Amino acid sequence: MRVLVIGSGGREHALAWKIAQSPLVDALYVAPGNGGTETVATNLPIDITDHAAVIAAARENAIDFVVVGPDAQVVAGLGDDVRAAGIACFCPSRAAGQLEGSKSFTKALCDEFDIPTAAYGRFEDEAAALEYLYAQGAPIVIKADGLAAGKGVVVATSVEEAEAAIIDCFSGTFGASGAAVVIEEFMEGEEVSLFVLTDGEAILPLTTAQDHKRAFDGDTGPNTGGMGAYSPAPVMTEALYRDAMARIIEPTVRGMAQRGTPYAGVLYAGLMLTADGPKLVEYNARFGDPECQVMMLRMESDIVPLLHAVATGSLGRHTVSWKPAYALTVIMAAKGYPGHYEKGSEIKGADSLDSADLVVFHAGTKHDRARLLATGGRVLNVTALGTTVKEAQDRAYRGVDAIVWPEGFCRRDIGWREIAREGL
Repeated sequence: MRVLVIGSGGREHALAWKIAQSPLVDALYVAPGNGGTETVATNLPIDITDHAAVIAAARENAIDFVVVGPDAQVVAGLGDDVRAAGIACFCPSRAAGQLEGSKSFTKALCDEFDIPTAAYGRFEDEAAALEYLYAQGAPIVIKADGLAAGKGVVVATSVEEAEAAIIDCFSGTFGASGAAVVIEEFMEGEEVSLFVLTDGEAILPLTTAQDHKRAFDGDTGPNTGGMGAYSPAPVMTEALYRDAMARIIEPTVRGMAQRGTPYAGVLYAGLMLTADGPKLVEYNARFGDPECQVMMLRMESDIVPLLHAVATGSLGRHTVSWKPAYALTVIMAAKGYPGHYEKGSEIKGADSLDSADLVVFHAGTKHDRARLLATGGRVLNVTALGTTVKEAQDRAYRGVDAIVWPEGFCRRDIGWREIAREGL
């Protein structure tokens, strides 16, 4: 099988790294890829927003199977166009991708199928949104309705902070994604991510993870696309898992099929573990980033048959197995991220660290002859295995400390909640 992975981030490097290990794969390409993907695949420097160019490249390279990574391409309907060209594709349809592309779409689905989630209001007018805010008070959550690269969410602890977030959305900070705003009640609890594969009917549970969205230690600073993660998340007990599957995941898959927009892909549920049980925070219509990195390092099964079964509607006969270990990833980002940051700084020492227990996945990098340069905000994902979260954390930070990059920074407390529970 000849496979093409779409994307250029850490998620796509992790997917390519895992796909490259499959004996089913004869050739692997990544478009456009990064400095890490070129070590396991052939990078194709094409514009992935140009669907005709993607299809042309797939035909030119005799691609049998396309795996779409980024949310923007899911929402833009790349999967629909690739399938229309007669090429198998792992990617939800544009219609199904609204689960991530529109928060109000997902809220309406929750209303229709009695899926537990936060109470909310949706507004296309700033004055109406502010009126709702003043009636509700704080703490409260303000979300741009569309995609915002993980940054269009403000958990406001004061009315003034929420007011500023609403004005920011309607001022055009997030473009069309902020043309509508969803205001949600603040849910008390601990957040956890649950991943499943589904072909629209069959559901194959994958695993759990916990992400760290805030930029700085102690969960402080602005929201980011993710500064680190670990998997699995023991806080998601078997009882909580069964509850989430029965009341959230299964009704969603059934509901999407009943609506005539069956969901086929990876379904990533962000859940809040409240005193009343798990509640849906939001859905993502793709593998998480950085959750994908820890998942791929833990997965024992060949991922290619699983992804292909989703794309071809034959998932029901498949299972998945995992290494009996924890995985933890630390994001090394350019100083200034998620705000303004400089590109082009040199990174030393990252290319020689990979081992059986540690892999450095690249997100925003490129090679310039012998030099590795930073080209993005989130740049490297130092990912390690361990028998405990603490052991995986220690191993990951030893990797971080072996990398010489003065222009970068990272959080030093990834996994802190579970390590506190481990008593280490």
